[in-house]
Amino acid sequence: MISAETLDSAVAAGVISPAQRDRLHAMERAAAGATVPAGSVDSDENLRLIGGGNDLFVTVGTLLLTAGFYFVLTTTLQGHTFWIAGAFAVFAWVIAEIVTRQHRMKLASTVLALVFTAAMTVLLGLIVDARYQIRMPDSIWQLLALRGPVAEAGYLLLGGLIVAALVYFWRFRVPILAGVIAIAVTLLAFLQTALLLYDGVTNGAIAAPSIQEMPEMLRAALYMPLVCGIVVFAVGVALDLHDRERRTVWSDCAFWLHVVSAPMLVHPLFIMATGQDVVFGDIEPGKDATVMLAILILGFVYVALAIDRRSLLVPTLAYFGTLGIYYLVNSAANSTGIPAFAIILLVVGGLIILFGAGWQRIRRLIVRPTLPTSVLDRLPPFKA
Repeated sequence: MISAETLDSAVAAGVISPAQRDRLHAMERAAAGATVPAGSVDSDENLRLIGGGNDLFVTVGTLLLTAGFYFVLTTTLQGHTFWIAGAFAVFAWVIAEIVTRQHRMKLASTVLALVFTAAMTVLLGLIVDARYQIRMPDSIWQLLALRGPVAEAGYLLLGGLIVAALVYFWRFRVPILAGVIAIAVTLLAFLQTALLLYDGVTNGAIAAPSIQEMPEMLRAALYMPLVCGIVVFAVGVALDLHDRERRTVWSDCAFWLHVVSAPMLVHPLFIMATGQDVVFGDIEPGKDATVMLAILILGFVYVALAIDRRSLLVPTLAYFGTLGIYYLVNSAANSTGIPAFAIILLVVGGLIILFGAGWQRIRRLIVRPTLPTSVLDRLPPFKA
């Protein structure tokens, strides 16, 4: 049996086409369905974040080579940060031509992609700083005058990072760059929204908020990360539906999109549902807030089970475990004398073990009876 990594390498080397690889995968699945006994199919979520022992070995070598290259550059080009960042970007690209393009090392490719992204961010940041020289304003008039430079600088920095990540992804197909691009696009949306509000206040179309209105305005600002989170999540689901068997790089991209979208969805919904004060962080968890919080937790669990993505559930449980569940169990802790953090650890740890050990069984019991067949046929298949 030829491994998926070997087939990907064959596609990268031009030995076979992507369509031929997909047909080979289909033939393998058909043969497996005819010969493999029920219950022997791997039920784990196939993330392909690491390619094996050799991948880990190469990753250690990549880290050592990167560290050595950094010390060489900082010694020979001391004080020339711009050239150091540029050299690092070229270095990551060149090494990726071997590690990623030819040998498809998963973990090492991820490290190189992050090195390239960091180098390009520093490079673009230095270009922005040299061109616009934006400094903290000393007066309101200086702040008003910063509108133009801040807009151009933000577009250059974030837009340049998106373009660089897209070019790198086009060349090397490293999934983590999907998350990097999603974060950069979200920050660009934040910038554009802030500029629109700024323009509305300066031209009189929008009234400037008073001190009393600031908490409500900040709470309304949560709609922006919520909308961005929904968009990123929708793109991740679309990629999952495109690759139901999770055999291509698009499924791995969906994994990182779900990791990015989860905090952007959970935090705004938590504050909106419980009425938390955005400014002071105070919360009075009444009966309605408790009910809404429980509905949110159940909703995220159900969606994660439906799309078969633990990557969506883990950040959700982490967030609710540190904030949401605290307020749900605080009264119990006060009445029993048990520290609140102890109950939090018990609840979150128990849920993680429960879902980790019986994920597919829980998924079959909850999702299969509650969705129509037409929807189930588009979701990732149920595994034994």
